[in-house]
Amino acid sequence: MIFEMFQYAFMQRALVVGLCIAICAALVGVSLVLRKNSMIGDGLSHTAFSAFALATVLGFTPIYFAIPVVIAASFFVLRLSRSRKIHGDAAIAALSASSLAIGTFAISVSKGVNIDLNSYLFGSILSVSWLDVILSLVLAAIVIGLYFLSYHRIFAITFDEDFAKSVGVKTGFYDAIFAAICSVVVVLGMRLLGSLLISSLIIFPTLSAMNYSKSFRGVVAYAVIVSILAFLVGLAASYVFATPTGATVVIANLLLFVISFVLKKIRKD
Repeated sequence: MIFEMFQYAFMQRALVVGLCIAICAALVGVSLVLRKNSMIGDGLSHTAFSAFALATVLGFTPIYFAIPVVIAASFFVLRLSRSRKIHGDAAIAALSASSLAIGTFAISVSKGVNIDLNSYLFGSILSVSWLDVILSLVLAAIVIGLYFLSYHRIFAITFDEDFAKSVGVKTGFYDAIFAAICSVVVVLGMRLLGSLLISSLIIFPTLSAMNYSKSFRGVVAYAVIVSILAFLVGLAASYVFATPTGATVVIANLLLFVISFVLKKIRKD
């Protein structure tokens, strides 16, 4: 029964996009979580919601409108955080609240525009297009290539940014790259999981991986495995039980985290 679901084109698109987003979110999430910047995904997801709503109301193609807007928002938060006038968590909280307010306001005042609010907030497997497939494949290739080519630089930036600067690593450049990648991951993943759930795909795999391994390389590998497994389990379960795909994937991530936590406790005992 599970394999029968892939006879449908929308399930095939969801599978490819979901796997690519799961891999990218896990790789980006490792650095963000270890640097205590994981909540940026939540702020950017709310910005994506606002951008999608505004694009629909104004008659633009949502994904073309949302990607540059969310990337600009990520750079803005990065700049605020580095200015030291506003703490990073305060900037993200302000961005989240403002974006949700703008998106909700745009939807409420729109006249004659059919907007499915639930698909924006919680995702819709039917909204995934072939354009999403192409963009997600390109994104996955970029993220994987970045890790292979710059693994040691990413490692240095993640654990000691000052040391990385001292040995000539362009930390600002890599921060900008990660911000842009995180933005695209959020925009593409929002179509599948929704703005309220996509940030969990960045956080949970790393938290689970940290229960399995103490090395950076091990955490990266386990995070990718956990993220892929959670997506596949969630996608299959949502098809079998007719449940929302985004919520089911997040629950699968939660269950895998609980399992990893219990196994860690058992090993210690």
